[in-house]
Amino acid sequence: MFARIKFYLKSFLFLELLQGLGVTGRYFFRKKVTVQYPEQKTPISPRFRGLHALRRYANGEERCIACKLCEAVCPAVAITIESEQRADGTRRTTRYDIDLFKCIYCGFCEEACPVDAIVETNIFEYHFENRGENIMTKEMLLEFGDRYEEQLAADRAADAPYR
Repeated sequence: MFARIKFYLKSFLFLELLQGLGVTGRYFFRKKVTVQYPEQKTPISPRFRGLHALRRYANGEERCIACKLCEAVCPAVAITIESEQRADGTRRTTRYDIDLFKCIYCGFCEEACPVDAIVETNIFEYHFENRGENIMTKEMLLEFGDRYEEQLAADRAADAPYR
């Protein structure tokens, strides 16, 4: 009986509504925190994982040895690798595709790579306009790696104590 009276009093006095208005009122007069995005950028965490890139050695040869560990460890099955053996007996990739629609940016591919060939950069400003642009091919990944190699090497050197 008492619980029913309490329920009716709460509903007639609009206590929940007043509590919500109190929260709104507290935040209404505080200083707003707004970032004007293209001109201002927020700081990026050093642990951020963005667009993928394939790295090369200093002599220009690609690092990927086609061990397919990244393909095996990818939980989203976003990586496709085909390989062949070269004349000198080494194995290299002929196809290395990453479907960015499937990728969940977990970083497992980066951790599994024994030669540090596939890395995730801190690039987050990319988009797709046409069908099929979500597939990053080997050539595109190597191009990103070449373009941002200095930054990637610096990031790897900064993370060295944690690896």
